[in-house]
Amino acid sequence: MEFVAAAQLTTSIAASIPATAEDLEGLLRLYKPKIFRFILASLRDKDVAETLTQDCFLRAYLSRKNFRGECSLDTWLMQIAINLVRDYSRNRRLQFWRRAEKTGPRVEDLGDRLAGGGRSPEINLVLREQVEAIWMAAQSLPERQRTVFLLRFVEDMDLLEIAAATGMKEGTVKTHLFRALKAVRERIGTWRPANI
Repeated sequence: MEFVAAAQLTTSIAASIPATAEDLEGLLRLYKPKIFRFILASLRDKDVAETLTQDCFLRAYLSRKNFRGECSLDTWLMQIAINLVRDYSRNRRLQFWRRAEKTGPRVEDLGDRLAGGGRSPEINLVLREQVEAIWMAAQSLPERQRTVFLLRFVEDMDLLEIAAATGMKEGTVKTHLFRALKAVRERIGTWRPANI
């Protein structure tokens, strides 16, 4: 059902200049969670992720006439999201906030999202620490490796989808993913749980 709705949205967005409110609502319902997850995983700031997610859909709406249908709507939206994350990261005016984030307390601990279904507090702590170690390792990756890593393991995109979304060749995606995995494994290999 969602696939049919996505195909209709693609046709509707690409074909008609004024998209209806229903088209936009459907587009948001289908793709907003995925775009938001990717941006949140990339930047680790919920407020910025919400803002950039809105910007992504606004840009898609404003440039809907330029959507040629050469890729899926999902891929097109992810390309916009990747560019927004890249632009945000390069913005020099935000250097103060990045330094403050590194030295100040954490705003959000993504490891807290792990459910405690019958696990002991000690196991939950170790799992949260492992997730945090992976996030820290991913954050230290070069931009392209981090993007490929997040698209593969947060968004569960296959290599061809990542290549289309990033504009890289499939071989380049494989290389960045291999290097990212190697770097994350090396960093995690040195990780030891606290207090256990």
